[in-house]
Amino acid sequence: MPIKPDILKVDTPEKSRLFRVEEVDLRFSNGEERRFERLASSGRGAVMVIAVDQHQNLILIREYATGFDDYVLTFPKGLIDPGETPLEAANRELQEEAGFAARKLHVIREMSAVPNYMGHSLTLVIATDLYESRLEGDEPEPLEVIPYPLKDINTLAMSSEFHEGRAIAGLFLAQQWIEAHN
Repeated sequence: MPIKPDILKVDTPEKSRLFRVEEVDLRFSNGEERRFERLASSGRGAVMVIAVDQHQNLILIREYATGFDDYVLTFPKGLIDPGETPLEAANRELQEEAGFAARKLHVIREMSAVPNYMGHSLTLVIATDLYESRLEGDEPEPLEVIPYPLKDINTLAMSSEFHEGRAIAGLFLAQQWIEAHN
């Protein structure tokens, strides 16, 4: 097992309401020293919900993605609020963004995105046995909810509008979970 580098110094040159940029000076076991930059985690974590309705449709949302200045097709997701479990956060986000709640929720796994530069974690949750239920969320506009046939998962994965890497990974992990539990 490799020896973790020693952290020599951590500076925070930039900070916003959501993000903290850190410069991290490291010394590796071979004596090499380097500076890395990262987006530091708030420690709260986030959830992404793969919801499947009684007709075997995935529940997708279309929302504006500031990073791409365009609308994207994705799954309901959001931060875990203080005091919430990942399953509670998943059910809340599903209600806020898609207008459904789930009687059955299961954690599939924890994931990271770009771990060399970000310390954020995402809990992937599958939600089934859905029923209509809406909670007020923090979205600036109503989100379009799109039922998408689970049987067309490969077409969805190749859609130019569905390009978020963690959503694509979640899609195939959910497919494996569904096949194993049906």
